[in-house]
Amino acid sequence: MRGGGTPMYKNALYRVAENRPIAREVFRMRLLGDTRWITAPGQFVNVRVDGCYLRRPISVCDWDGGGLTLVYKAVGKGTRLLSRALPDEMLDLLTGLGNGYDPSAARGRRTVLIGGGVGVPPLYGLARRLALAGEPPAAALGFRTAADAFLAESFLTLGCEVLVATADGSLGERGFVTEPLSRLDYGYYFACGPEPMLAAVHALGREKGAEGQLSFERRMGCGFGACMSCSCETLAGPRRICVEGPVLRSGEVRF
Repeated sequence: MRGGGTPMYKNALYRVAENRPIAREVFRMRLLGDTRWITAPGQFVNVRVDGCYLRRPISVCDWDGGGLTLVYKAVGKGTRLLSRALPDEMLDLLTGLGNGYDPSAARGRRTVLIGGGVGVPPLYGLARRLALAGEPPAAALGFRTAADAFLAESFLTLGCEVLVATADGSLGERGFVTEPLSRLDYGYYFACGPEPMLAAVHALGREKGAEGQLSFERRMGCGFGACMSCSCETLAGPRRICVEGPVLRSGEVRF
């Protein structure tokens, strides 16, 4: 519970305004509805999908007073069914889940956002807020191929310096996102992506003396801390990724 006994999350219905592909198996969905419980970039929603027992956790790409945007990859039964949702359909969501990023921690420091694949979307909402505060960050984005890449132009529109790496070299630099990142001068970072990428980013940050925040991906059952299925070990003990995360500080993570 938050102060005053207000629930940390809200269960509500949202209307689909848009649901279209923007890259290979990647979709952008705009949902209209109440966003008051979304308070920080990097939080996520848990979507009920007809025909699936468990909800699907999806990070919030961006939000405003009228609704929210999700960018997700259709890789399993639930997200493939979600990709078929049509405009004006209603979806049942738990919103305001997770802690999200703390942008104030980077104030006054050269900042870079580091995303890998479906770890890129929550960084866009963070970039927009940093840009509005007059401190547009750099963005280092990693994808498998050019066909899998998305949102790079959206970051450019915000005034970010954008570095792209693909595994096959079909877009940007060939290799992992840490290749262009290693040549960048920065004092703070925000990262989201697969755990091997986060481990490499964490190690590089230590070499550079940079602090940061890392958002972890975990399979989840409930999404609000009851089932403990998404727990991970940190230097301060076990943390539930859906409640005490998904964002952890670089000083507390353990790889």
